[in-house]
Formats: sequence, C-alpha cells, structure tokens
Amino acid sequence: MFEKLTPGQEIESTVVAVSGDTVFIDLSAKSEGVVSAAEFADETGALSVKEGDKIKAFFIGEKNGEMRFTTKIAGDTADNSMLENAFKNRIPVEGHVEKEIKGGFEVRVGGVRAFCPYSQMGFRQKEEPSYFVGRTLTFIIQEYKENGKNLLVSNRAVLEEEHKGQLAGLSQKIAVGSIVTGTVKSLQSFGAFVDVDGFQVLLPISEVALERVNDLSAFLEVGQEVTAKVINADWSKERVSVSLKALIADPWDSVAEKFSKGQKIDGKISRVADFGVFINLDKGIDGLVHISALGVDRNTNLKKKFSVGQAMSVVIKEIDAANKRISLVPSTSTEQDENASAYFSTHSDDDGETYNPFAALLKK
Repeated sequence: MFEKLTPGQEIESTVVAVSGDTVFIDLSAKSEGVVSAAEFADETGALSVKEGDKIKAFFIGEKNGEMRFTTKIAGDTADNSMLENAFKNRIPVEGHVEKEIKGGFEVRVGGVRAFCPYSQMGFRQKEEPSYFVGRTLTFIIQEYKENGKNLLVSNRAVLEEEHKGQLAGLSQKIAVGSIVTGTVKSLQSFGAFVDVDGFQVLLPISEVALERVNDLSAFLEVGQEVTAKVINADWSKERVSVSLKALIADPWDSVAEKFSKGQKIDGKISRVADFGVFINLDKGIDGLVHISALGVDRNTNLKKKFSVGQAMSVVIKEIDAANKRISLVPSTSTEQDENASAYFSTHSDDDGETYNPFAALLKK
C-alpha cells in the first residue's frame, strides 16, 4: 500500500483497467488511482496502454473521492507548489508555446509564463521558430525563481531523456552478433544507411556482398528490406555497423571441392593492383595472377594495360584455402610457353630436327 501521497509525487503502478476516458491504476489499497486516457492517446485516438502495463505517474490530488494522477503536470493542475516540486524533482510539465520573443519563446505552463531559449527548443531539429509557436509540448523546469514568477524551461532536455531511454532499449536489441531487419533509407558512395526501429545503422559497401562491390545500386535500392548481422556497436557515439555478407556462407570453406591445381578457368578481372591482377573465379572467390606471370616488365603500369571486367583465361597454380589465397597464371602465360619449349626440346628426333608431333605419328 502506498504511503500518504503528496502533490507532485511520482509513483510506478500497474494499469488495472481501461474504461472510456479513464485509465485506472493499482494503489494497493481500497481505492484506485485514475489517469485521463487522453494522455495515452495518439493522433488517431488509439491508446498506448492496456491492462497489466506498468506506468509512471504523478499524484495531483484527490477530487470527489478519486485519487487523481497524471503522466505530466499540466493545465489547471500546475499550481506554484507543484511547479516548484516539478523543478526540484525534474518532473516534466506541459506547456503551450504562446509566441516567439527575443532570444526564444514565451511558454504558458498552467497560469504561469515561462521562457524557453532557442537552444532549448527541439532536439537535433532544424525547424524554423514558427514551427513551435502554437504547439503544446513537454518541458523540464531548469530554473524556478521569484516563487514561480520567473521560470526557465527546456523542451530539449525532455527529448534528450527520451532519446537516451530509446537508445538504452535499442542497445539491448541491436547488439554485436544480433540479427536485425531494417529498411534501406539512402545509398552513399561508402555504403547504405538502414533504418532499424527508428535508428539508422551503417551498412558499409565492403559488407554488402562476398564479391567486390563498385556500384551499390546494383545490389540495393532505397525502400528495400534487408536482414543483416550487427558487427560493430559504439553507443557512446551512436554508431552501429551491420553486414549482409556475414550471413552468407563463406565460399572458401568449400573451395577445395570446386577448384583444383592445374584447372583452367575463364574468369574476369575484378581488381588491378601494382603487383598483379585479381581474377574472379566464383562468387566471393578471387585469385591472383602475379605480375611475374603476365609477361610484362616489372615496372609496367598494369592499370593502363588491364581493366576491371576484362576477360582472362587462367590456370590454377596453387590453392591455399586456409589463408584464402589462390595463385593463378594466364593459360597462355610466359611460364607455360617456357614449359612447352622445354618439353619439345626433350623430344627432338635422332636427326636433331625440332620435334614434330605429327611426324612422330607417321613414324609409328
């Protein structure tokens, strides 16, 4: 049972019933507390609470035998004693933004005029001052002077507290290793921003697919729903990164089943580096043709000689699945030509003439 309550005192209780325009809360006594249902209604009139929910509310007094509560001090409930209590205990108060004045806004809280500086109105918003005039918003009283005749209020403080609460909840759901579903909001050169429960996470371009991604729009589009794995979360800086490719099986796990030493493959150049060219052999699998196997001078600018997307037939020289490396040589590489020459030179006929496979057949 709650001890005797004083106006402005905050309690946490359970909703025991919702009837008409009233929400009834449990006081562990013979009587129940009442809160106006309008405080929980959205623009469509739908209520955000139901029987069994826990809510926090402030006691505003007893009237006609009812213990009355509110989720925020507002209107005719905001007398000086309650405003002072709200200031001391950081209880939110509801105020109507009357007009814009020098340095900020004049706000009416109950029967008291308060001042809200420009810097304390809104949170991470760029609206013009006229946007706020005429609106009823929630504030925290930051200064209470002259028995309530001089009030300084902040809407931003309320929104910051709400934001912290939202982040605390999100940090439990959007944790490193968790799987989340969101909607692509925008595409950038470095990746995509994805909305997950109202919070935007970054999907780096390097984490979109197993293969190298140059054109993000070829893989994603704004409005697309994606499922990704959280790979990094720094909630102190509100930065979260996710990955699509982390949910795709690593193709290197089965590389030995798909490829073998000496195998010839027709691929395309996926990247050109100073030391060689990378050839895409399969989704997520690239092999390297070292510059020494390309039949060019080591000082050759390979980016001028080769281009991404260019077809190249290659032969697998070595496979190192553990380190995710495959060494390749062009199927018409200098190395192969040298091996062929060596082979032919060891099969010359008794006359010392160059070995001719067709002539050899005729001799049989």
